Amino acid sequence: MLNEIRHIISDAAVKYGWVMEPDAKAILKLAGINVPRSHWAKDIKEACEFAAKIGYPIVAKIVSPQVVHKSDVRGVIVGIDNESALAEQFVRLSKMKGFAGIVIEEIIEGLELIVGAKIDYQFGPVILLGLGGTGVEIYHDVTIRMSPLSRRDAELMVKKLKASKLLEGYRGKPPVNMQELFRLLLSFSDLVSELADEIESIDLNPVFCSQEHCIVGDARILLPSRIREN
Repeated sequence: MLNEIRHIISDAAVKYGWVMEPDAKAILKLAGINVPRSHWAKDIKEACEFAAKIGYPIVAKIVSPQVVHKSDVRGVIVGIDNESALAEQFVRLSKMKGFAGIVIEEIIEGLELIVGAKIDYQFGPVILLGLGGTGVEIYHDVTIRMSPLSRRDAELMVKKLKASKLLEGYRGKPPVNMQELFRLLLSFSDLVSELADEIESIDLNPVFCSQEHCIVGDARILLPSRIREN
């Protein structure tokens, strides 16, 4: 498993300089972390075939080594409900810099969290948990722990969030599946610890957590300069 992951990283470093969403999700899947059903489509026919396979409505996202923050360029379209609309969005996205296809993905619902990691030059790998989605930069509700995490660390991270009541169920809304959230945090921590010498940071945002699941909606892995230059 680790050999496959390292091969994906080294290949992405040579081709793109960082690990884009499709390859990042392949890495997460190898590490036992849940991701949606998705496909990296290089042409309209391929995109429409996969969308028909998983069923509309779907999500479409730009894949480009020159687009790190997809939402900034309207590179994420949620709720596409027919082939004509998908073809229209494919044409629009294909005009963006560095276009390398689009990700076609099933729609996942749940409370949006962010899970991230950064390799600190002094302390090593650090794991972050917080409210996710586009609100992450507004609310700044995050908690941080050193990796590797223990089960107790994961529990404390959740409790330290100001929004912890949202996760536990608030005003009649169901709680998220805490066991799945803890499993994701621990699996992610193990992955980050193993790859600490080969990555700079990993962002999983959003992570959709519901009563049934915790699934990574988007992922990005940045690499240190020495890896990119090799």
